[in-house]
Amino acid sequence: MATATQLGRAGLQGWREKVADGLSQPIARRSGVSEEHVRAVIGSVFFVLAVIYVGKTIAAAVQEARRA
Repeated sequence: MATATQLGRAGLQGWREKVADGLSQPIARRSGVSEEHVRAVIGSVFFVLAVIYVGKTIAAAVQEARRA
């Protein structure tokens, strides 16, 4: 079974991974949390934002289809 850290890292693809690479070390150094956990949190945030975006798009499409 996948851990929360592994699931969070799954959200890091493409440019999001580059953002996490740049942010994870300074944040980990300042917060005392491991760099892997910081990357997992960043990946989770990107994943949640993507889900919200897709959900809003689907809701808008359904609403538009009901009007037609």
